[in-house]
Amino acid sequence: MSAIKTDEAHMRAALALARRGLGETAPNPSVGCVIVAQGRVAGRGRTAAGGRPHAEVEALKMAGTAARGATAYVTLEPCAFTGKTGPCTEALIESGIKRVVIGAGDPHPKVNGAGVAQLRAAGVEVTENILQKECSAVISGFASVVLRQRPLVRLKLASTLDGRIATSTRESQWLTGEAARRAVHAIRGRHDAVLVGVGTVLSDDPDLTCRIDGFRASPLIRIIVDSHLRTPLMSRLVRSAGQHPLWILHRNGADALRKRALEAAGVKLIELPCCAAGVDLVAGLHALAKHGLTRVLAEGGGTLAAGLLRDGLVDRLAWFHAPSIIGGDGWPAAQAFGVTTLASMPRFRLMAQERFGDDMLTTYRKAD
Repeated sequence: MSAIKTDEAHMRAALALARRGLGETAPNPSVGCVIVAQGRVAGRGRTAAGGRPHAEVEALKMAGTAARGATAYVTLEPCAFTGKTGPCTEALIESGIKRVVIGAGDPHPKVNGAGVAQLRAAGVEVTENILQKECSAVISGFASVVLRQRPLVRLKLASTLDGRIATSTRESQWLTGEAARRAVHAIRGRHDAVLVGVGTVLSDDPDLTCRIDGFRASPLIRIIVDSHLRTPLMSRLVRSAGQHPLWILHRNGADALRKRALEAAGVKLIELPCCAAGVDLVAGLHALAKHGLTRVLAEGGGTLAAGLLRDGLVDRLAWFHAPSIIGGDGWPAAQAFGVTTLASMPRFRLMAQERFGDDMLTTYRKAD
């Protein structure tokens, strides 16, 4: 096997570790690290839940003295500054690592090349940009916060072939089959939080949890966009707030009694400026970033989907299509949001397609 193929093979192993941590390491990125000594894997690590310890520290701990003279494969440029832990560059240098292979550069201004520079200054050989595209995709939420001060937003929709999410009488459960619904739980599990509008809460009374045993070590944060705090105190979301965190984005001037009642139930309230749509979604996402979130899954309904699309806030689109048709009197996946010309409509590029039973999941990314 060529040197490049060997590097790619070990980086793929590090990527697999990094992907396992998606949704549980915020505000830090999920990183994977594999240490190879004399052709054998001596250590593996990934960013722990909550963001610490870092992947390099975990891998070095496993490798022990075998790290001296070895090669470390890291999906993200090692950090080069002291935060709540010491720099990973120092840990790698002190361990005697001879070579570091990096997948993607760190966009954080405190790192952004400084990690590579520190390693090279200490005599460590550095190879960059191995499987860069794949490694960058894993840190896309973290990069979004650093570069745009908001989390990455993935909008999930489940509709009929003609884009309807419910009948005219609002019946919606279930459009898709069991396999597709299980896939939704897996998607939830790879995000820091799931976001819905209050209309979905009032019509469906959802749980919004990841119901796959062992998929996550930490509970998923549930978030409601609810400008006037209409979320019922006896809803499943509020009643389970003690076990599964529940946040509500609401406009300023909300009823004080409602605020106290929800806070007494364990709900975290985030007040935002009011706007014509009720809650300023741009301000809301900036607030979520300040609260440490990097990856948010928006699950609708049609009003929230329209708002996110209108404001250009949808970075990824996961659309489940059921092989059925409701017709024009059904509820659309996205309510009207002011598109009057084809040039002004949001555009996306195809990423992947996957079949779940009779249902089809198509994944898109926002067009550049």
